[in-house]
Amino acid sequence: MLTYQFDDKRIRMQESPNGDDIEFRIELLDDAETLVPRLKAVRAYFEDNDVLTDVLFYAYPNHVYAAIVRPDYYADFVLQLMKHRLLRSVAWTES
Repeated sequence: MLTYQFDDKRIRMQESPNGDDIEFRIELLDDAETLVPRLKAVRAYFEDNDVLTDVLFYAYPNHVYAAIVRPDYYADFVLQLMKHRLLRSVAWTES
């Protein structure tokens, strides 16, 4: 099982099932000027590949975002969040 941690003073993140997919609700609380470009870089990574339905992004007012992630792209998505420093740590744990 993949686990991750984030700075809850800067980001609020929740995961929930969405049909067969996983929905991430991401709210940027502080330092949005720095965090928005990082989240856009994650979105660009998935938009630039050949798979159209791997991750779907939605933007809402007040720096709230949703990402619908196919299960087979879950690890890729979490690792991209880590790569762009939106997460503090990522670890594999036994379930």
